[in-house]
Amino acid sequence: MKFLVVDDSSTMRRIIKNTLSRLGHENVLEGENGVEGWSVLNADPKIDMLITDWNMPEMNGLELVKKVRSDARFASLPIIMVTTEGGKTEVITALKAGVNNYIVKPFTPQVLKEKLSAVLG
Repeated sequence: MKFLVVDDSSTMRRIIKNTLSRLGHENVLEGENGVEGWSVLNADPKIDMLITDWNMPEMNGLELVKKVRSDARFASLPIIMVTTEGGKTEVITALKAGVNNYIVKPFTPQVLKEKLSAVLG
């Protein structure tokens, strides 16, 4: 499987990449904001899952999710949002925009594993 991790924090990208690696997923691409994430996705449409932060400069994660969902090529791409935005309103907003699952920072590797399993079946 090929993952795209989009987060403006290089530390958070590394944490997610390391967790994915421990789960056996070595093929991970990165972007540091929504603009970069969208660019990576268009350059490599064979990405199997998008994991994105919400709060980022240039294009935030919610805008990225909406852009991805409005493109027929990525209609079924699984998306997990990893964010500090933990309020019920934010979760509902993200789910309505097309996010498949939601993780509130800080999180444990076990939480990421469980959310991946839930989304991938």
